[in-house]
Amino acid sequence: MRIVVVGDVMLDVDLSGEATRLSPDAPVPVVDVSGVKRRAGGAGLVARMLAEDGWPVTLVTVMGDDDAGRQLEAHLAGVRLVSGPSGHPSPVKTRVRAGSHPVVRFDEGCGKAPVPDASPAMLRAVEQAGVIIVADYGRGLAANPQLRDLLAGLAGRVPIIWDPHPSGPDPVPGVAVVTPNAAEAGKAAQAYAGFQDAGSQDPAVQDPAVQAGRILLEQWQSRAVLVTKGEQGAVLLRKGSGSPQTVPAPRVEAGDPCGAGDRLAASLAVHLLAGRDLGEAAGLAVRDAADFLASGGVSALPDHASSTSAARDARNQAAPRTQGGSRRRTREPLLLARTVREAGGTVVATGGCFDLLHAGHVRSLAAARELGDCLIVCLNSDESVRRLKGPDRPIIGQQDRAELLLAMECVDAVMIFDDDTPVAALDRLRPDIWVKGGDYKGARLPEAELVEQWGGRCLTVPYHPARSTTGLADALAKVG
Repeated sequence: MRIVVVGDVMLDVDLSGEATRLSPDAPVPVVDVSGVKRRAGGAGLVARMLAEDGWPVTLVTVMGDDDAGRQLEAHLAGVRLVSGPSGHPSPVKTRVRAGSHPVVRFDEGCGKAPVPDASPAMLRAVEQAGVIIVADYGRGLAANPQLRDLLAGLAGRVPIIWDPHPSGPDPVPGVAVVTPNAAEAGKAAQAYAGFQDAGSQDPAVQDPAVQAGRILLEQWQSRAVLVTKGEQGAVLLRKGSGSPQTVPAPRVEAGDPCGAGDRLAASLAVHLLAGRDLGEAAGLAVRDAADFLASGGVSALPDHASSTSAARDARNQAAPRTQGGSRRRTREPLLLARTVREAGGTVVATGGCFDLLHAGHVRSLAAARELGDCLIVCLNSDESVRRLKGPDRPIIGQQDRAELLLAMECVDAVMIFDDDTPVAALDRLRPDIWVKGGDYKGARLPEAELVEQWGGRCLTVPYHPARSTTGLADALAKVG
């Protein structure tokens, strides 16, 4: 069953570097650019995420006949692309960051665009969908009359997730769920009477997201509205149900929020395609979006513009193996665990701070990977390490620690957690095998009772006491 993404694409460019001085011409920072990263944005990012996770995906869109459009095609390698001409320049959005701080964004070709035509091939591709994501980025495709008529006719038998845009049209009636964020929902609801009037003794109605969601549920005539609220999770409102469902988000240290909505829409499609109830699918999708941000967000996504066989081989080698030798390309820990488990494989997990990787870590991780079909590392966040090890730790930040771990062939995914123990992360991940490195001399592992609740088991791998992060840090301090 193919996932079809319908919507507007753009080229996203990230310029990153350091700002250590002001310009002599004006009181503005000078950013010494050290990194340039390009990727498909908008509906292209949604499709890219799904393809990276190994799902069959078709992107239905329109493209500009220009250099940016050709770059977009290169960054969409691996996605089945069915496109027509846009008739206008490809939009390019460039972000400049100094360290972890955004400095400015400038847009090219992002003015109001006419509604493009939908070719017969585009319409046929939509008709073949098992589930549809409409990723509207306000560039006009979602307003095409033929496409809207087709989507309205499919809404009764194919799940449609509609990610709206403030500059785009209303969703067609009958879609499975619309996914505005709180700001978008509030702005859209203000166009209808009654938004400012709470008028209810139900405390939940005092939540602006709930109030806006109820108005939009009625006005858009969708079957559900999922209003996302960032670190506060989301609220799900369904047609015919008076009580909103609160969807909590796990607590993570998230940086750049770019792409979280796209990750949520992509995950919703996967879970609905698998036959899950919308409430369960929403809960899983919110967690997937949080994991995406905790794992580095869009900055951690691979570059697919290279078409050389060497680049393809390197990407394949970086992906986790499943039974039979095939590879799964996702690095999202929860999605990876579900994918491997559904394929009949064994999910292995281990945990730790991994501050200053050393030979002992490498040997233990390699031994753990041999126990199953994928290895997921539960990594203590910076705040967690500070609470456990003291104010001078970690030596290396969590994103760099995660990147170093992912560079190892034996590590398939990293799940960053903020608690003092990995118990909550384990309860979400539910691995088949939980591995500890150490000499427990026959003692029962502290996580054993939890892991056994879902039929998992705990194992130990050899411990190398002569090699430790503390010893290495002390040695480096003496050298300094």
